[in-house]
Amino acid sequence: QGRLVESGGGLVQTGQSLNLSCTASDGIKGIETMGWYRQIPGHQREPVALISSLVRTHGQGITTYADSVKGRFTISRDNAENTWNLDMNNLKPEDTGVYFCNAYAILAGGWGDYWGQGTQVTVSS
Repeated sequence: QGRLVESGGGLVQTGQSLNLSCTASDGIKGIETMGWYRQIPGHQREPVALISSLVRTHGQGITTYADSVKGRFTISRDNAENTWNLDMNNLKPEDTGVYFCNAYAILAGGWGDYWGQGTQVTVSS
């Protein structure tokens, strides 16, 4: 059974930085896209940063970001593509939420989403 394990997060002040890391277990195969989503109470989980598989994009590793984090957050992955990170700089109170790592990969004979357990990020003003 594949799973994602997150680390990082915490409480910081406005303008400070945090790093989140996510590792996929060996049970997760064929990862197409890996990324980070954020959820705040009463709202749907929304994508923050995504990065495509190097294999699937011929080494390009295409990234996409929510408009609110462009220029401040950077997503990266290792060459083995089983760990990816989110560097969050110049954090703002509106970045507060529970951050979930995500992998879109082979699941139950087809394709589906794996989710991490979630980690709290709180930015105080």
